[in-house]
Amino acid sequence: MKKLKIGVLGAGHLGKIHIKCIKEIENFEFIGFYDPDIEVANTIEKEYNIRKYDSINDLIDAVDAVDIVTPTISHFECASIALRKSKHVFIEKPLTTTVSEAKTLIELTKEANVKVQVGHVERFNPAFMAALPYFNNPLFIETHRLAQFNPRGTDVPVILDLMIHDIDIILSVVKSNIKKINASAVSVVSDTPDIANARIEFDNGCVANLTASRISLKNMRKSRFFQRDAYIAVDFLKKESEIIRMKNVEGEPDPLSLTIDLGSGKGVKQIFFEKPEIVPVNAIKMELEAFYDAIVNNSTPPVTIIDGHNSLELAYKIIEKLDLKNNVL
Repeated sequence: MKKLKIGVLGAGHLGKIHIKCIKEIENFEFIGFYDPDIEVANTIEKEYNIRKYDSINDLIDAVDAVDIVTPTISHFECASIALRKSKHVFIEKPLTTTVSEAKTLIELTKEANVKVQVGHVERFNPAFMAALPYFNNPLFIETHRLAQFNPRGTDVPVILDLMIHDIDIILSVVKSNIKKINASAVSVVSDTPDIANARIEFDNGCVANLTASRISLKNMRKSRFFQRDAYIAVDFLKKESEIIRMKNVEGEPDPLSLTIDLGSGKGVKQIFFEKPEIVPVNAIKMELEAFYDAIVNNSTPPVTIIDGHNSLELAYKIIEKLDLKNNVL
């Protein structure tokens, strides 16, 4: 297989994880990294025995593809430089700081004719991947993404920090336009909302109810999907899935089976419980491998720049709807 030269922009907490993963992917040739913090850069260079570059441009010039793991505020600048040099780009979520920046990157991507993948890593969560074959037009979705307080990330509303993960998941399984959005939020310890709820109605009748909090006493990342004759539960944190399906019973049901009599001569349904086998994976490593595959095979990345834009756009529409009158600051 062809080796691709790749570099990493940003060597913070998540950047270090990306560096470790890339070094384990044999089809990537890790060229080096750039971080503006000289002390951090020197530490990473020694710890991982990799080359640090003195500027963004120098690193981008040396690679075929760049992995952008910098703070969101610099995503647009870093990606713009890379795309104008016709380099493939992996960029962490959220795609950019603003929707207009995301639209500009889409145009630059078209001009450069390169691959861009956005790091919505929950798409690669093994519990979600195991549940994917069971989705069939879900019509009610409920998500809870709760986290204990961590000062990192509080410079943005919890919608952009946490809820955007579930926004992306929902948009990936509901193939319909959005009809209506309602939302409310409260700032408890930060200057931006710490807990928020959004209700999204789609043209096809689906309703999604999302809750995100970064001031909870325990962590939770659960989503429930309801569709005709089926209920799908995905625990992104514990990496578990559960499928409950109902099927029509013809003839006499098995006396040991769990059934529901619909009454009025509407028949009997048998309930089936399934726990799909979960294959343990390193989700970040897997998404980076998918990025490589999209480049060498000239295929569509699993999370496109359009996906990243759509999630960001919906996140900002939710923020616009927020009722902030009762905030506790």
